[in-house]
Amino acid sequence: MELLKLVTVNEAKEIIKNNKSYKIETEKVSILDVLERVLAVDIYSNENVPEFVRSTVDGYAVSSNDVFGASESLPAILKLVGEVKIGSVPPSDIKDGECMYVPTGGMLPNGADTVAMIEYTEKLDDETILINKPVAPLQNIVEIGEDVNKGELVLKKGTRIRPYEVGVLASLGILEVEVYKRIKVGIISTGDEVVPPTEKIELGKVRDINSYLLYSLCIEESVEPVLYGIINDDFDKLREAVERALGECDVVLMSGGSSVGTKDETVKVIKSFEGSNIFIHGIAIKPGKPTIVGKVNDKFIFGLPGHPLACAVIFKNFVAHYLDLIRNFEREEYPIECIFSVNYHKAPGRAEFLPVQIKEEDGVLKAYPTYYKSGLISCFAKSFGYVYIEKELEGLYAGQNVKVIKF
Repeated sequence: MELLKLVTVNEAKEIIKNNKSYKIETEKVSILDVLERVLAVDIYSNENVPEFVRSTVDGYAVSSNDVFGASESLPAILKLVGEVKIGSVPPSDIKDGECMYVPTGGMLPNGADTVAMIEYTEKLDDETILINKPVAPLQNIVEIGEDVNKGELVLKKGTRIRPYEVGVLASLGILEVEVYKRIKVGIISTGDEVVPPTEKIELGKVRDINSYLLYSLCIEESVEPVLYGIINDDFDKLREAVERALGECDVVLMSGGSSVGTKDETVKVIKSFEGSNIFIHGIAIKPGKPTIVGKVNDKFIFGLPGHPLACAVIFKNFVAHYLDLIRNFEREEYPIECIFSVNYHKAPGRAEFLPVQIKEEDGVLKAYPTYYKSGLISCFAKSFGYVYIEKELEGLYAGQNVKVIKF
């Protein structure tokens, strides 16, 4: 039996990066359909936002010089010369000693450099306003281009669009953007023991969890999953399914059959294609050790462990890593800092992704390991996320600060 030649987590990610060659096409889509898509180009502003000096309060547009030193006992007395209608240009400029009413969001008239809040004013008559408090220059206003300057880079290539970025695009009058086409990911579940969830379970059989797990993980990553069903441990049938998936998809995931057992056909199938290359067979991690990463011509194939937890861990850390690379997406993760609750000893010689629960105790977040065997899918329901334990560490100790990454 051939032994796995293990690489570290970092080595695996570097190998994936160095062997990436597939090019994803782009397309233009409406901003109404762009949510969760990844930008294929930089977006620059073609205008200033705002295009005019705008008030942030209801009040009176004034020259700051005219209200310098104003107080309740000695208010500044200004002549009211008009009113700015929201969405309209001021009816005139203001001169020294004059003011003009302006609503929140209204345009400042020329001659004004600030706005006195209406709460600190008093209307003496239809033409006279008393200002009871000084206002500094540029106070209570938004200047031209203060939000976005014309020519400014507002969204970088590789940005994954959220509702907030949609709002930015709309504010700039950009109604169509160029994004990467949705990556199509073929999903093949393998094993003589695997049956569809619709079938009555028999002794020795297990329901197909991974097809549905991987399908949902793909949706979460904003890629298009394509199911190719359950394939028995039969070389010809498996090769036929992989060939079809390679012809229709950008990436292929094969769940199960990644170890070195006599019936594990994944490696044999990949090697049977012209232009194939396997550059990872085994990663020094728990769970997910017997992982395969290779490609046929430019298309990557991942051989994922059959155990659901290991399958998910490999997807989140390596498949998603590859999807990010070919979409130029720079993922930002913000782990939650917790106190580890118990002493935990891990297996030597490999890194570990340890599922944990988070509980708040006396105002402190504590992480509790979710004890599991790698085939138990219930671990997901019990866990908030995982703690990554480096290969060189022996484990974790009670009271240690750890970072929990959400599943």
